[in-house]
Amino acid sequence: QVQVVESGGGLVQPGGSLRLSCAASGRTYGMAWFRQGPGKEREFVAAINWNGGITVLADSVKGRFTISRENANHTMWLQMNSLTPEDTAIYYCAVDLTYTPVVGQTIRDYNFWGQGTQVTVSS
Repeated sequence: QVQVVESGGGLVQPGGSLRLSCAASGRTYGMAWFRQGPGKEREFVAAINWNGGITVLADSVKGRFTISRENANHTMWLQMNSLTPEDTAIYYCAVDLTYTPVVGQTIRDYNFWGQGTQVTVSS
């Protein structure tokens, strides 16, 4: 069992930046960000493998978002730049406690989830 807590969301103007953090209470392997916009299904945003050597980003955020992690403190970050109103969503951190050689990009690849942090992009 592991607790997962996100932070860093808020209101930002179009073109602005935010940095989301995800803190896990214990060791994890794969870690990922998903988001769910108003009236939309939860979708994959970014994922990182256990040692940070492999990252995957959704096409919609490539070139704008960066995912990173620090295992010593069981922490992951999502740096979001050039934000648009389409990025408005609740952002969820998800972690996998089982080692896999690939980086999961679906909801079922992750065992534990945070409560989410709201990101609103609006002028």
